[in-house]
Amino acid sequence: MKVVRNVEASEASPSAVRRLVPRSRANTGEILDLDIIRRGDCIAELSKLPAHSVDLVFADPPYNLQLQGDLKRPDQSMVDAVDDAWDKFESFAAYDAFTRAWLLAVRRVLKPTGTLWVIGSYHNIFRVGSMLQDLNFWILNDIVWRKTNPMPNFRGRRFTNAHETMIWAAREPDARGYTFNYEAMKAANEDVQMRSDWLFPICSGGERLKDEDGHKVHPTQKPEALLARIILSASKPGDVILDPFLGSGTTAAVAKRLRRHFIGIERDATYADAAQARIDAVVPLPEHAITAPPSAREAPRVAFASLLDRGLVSAGTMLTDAKSRNRAMVRADGTLSLETAPGLGQVASIHRAGAIAQGLDACNGWTYWHIETREGLRPIDSLRAVVRSEMAMAAE
Repeated sequence: MKVVRNVEASEASPSAVRRLVPRSRANTGEILDLDIIRRGDCIAELSKLPAHSVDLVFADPPYNLQLQGDLKRPDQSMVDAVDDAWDKFESFAAYDAFTRAWLLAVRRVLKPTGTLWVIGSYHNIFRVGSMLQDLNFWILNDIVWRKTNPMPNFRGRRFTNAHETMIWAAREPDARGYTFNYEAMKAANEDVQMRSDWLFPICSGGERLKDEDGHKVHPTQKPEALLARIILSASKPGDVILDPFLGSGTTAAVAKRLRRHFIGIERDATYADAAQARIDAVVPLPEHAITAPPSAREAPRVAFASLLDRGLVSAGTMLTDAKSRNRAMVRADGTLSLETAPGLGQVASIHRAGAIAQGLDACNGWTYWHIETREGLRPIDSLRAVVRSEMAMAAE
């Protein structure tokens, strides 16, 4: 992305402190101001953005909690519940109309390869999900955020609400090319495919924004760890992240730290001021700390024969599976000769030989076949990693 920096007056405070505002050119050729908070109604502000200009949207809309009366603890002290005007709608029909309007506005600014995340509780997420499908979004996953420290149900008439639900959706049913950093998520989960239930505490402690009287600046501030996982999983450094309900600024703060651009929309001046101060204090991480490992598709292709060329494997070397049940000999041309049944005596590629040895239609030979080393059996994929590392160093 080509970024041109221009100096503009910030809207962060009435004094209009001057700051550098990056700009980029959207797919339509229109100029897009980046790393700013746009103050005003989200639907009106979204209409001012160029079409197809945003890579990722995280939306934390009003939940329409429909609270009836005060909520008290057993000791009769008041619970600091969400009773702000912005969360109140006169009817479900009014909430649905609002939801449809902002979803349509978001869909217009999303790139064809962009995705949308929406978070909600049982009060609203099912209505949002239905609307997403009505508007032709394509739901990729629903993610359950399990809270390690949820607020108890003080009335004791229901289960404790210990989770919220996030919907991850593509702009189109046949969307291709959207970002999902699968390998990074797997690596962060001890090399096991990451699941759709995430365990995080609610925002508390030093991360929670407080005013001069010690009160919460925003009642539903989300934890930075939650936003970090979303942004790391579904975007790349330099991408544009949009939050149409910015609130206390968590999305923008995390985006800046992870070297993404952000656009926040917030109509409440108190929230916007607190968010801007929070964002200004963020120091971006070093580039090498945020670069995602390449996906299998992005990694350079390596032929098994190249391992012989580099002397990492020799003709005549015996390969086995992880349990040493099936064996194959490496031939000089990079093919394998099966030394055990089934397939005894057959010559094939590492992949086809692995499939024959197991009686399967297909096999990833890089992970199936192992070689004996001083450290014990290791998959030949570890040798391919050596070749790829050499290729990367040569490219530099």
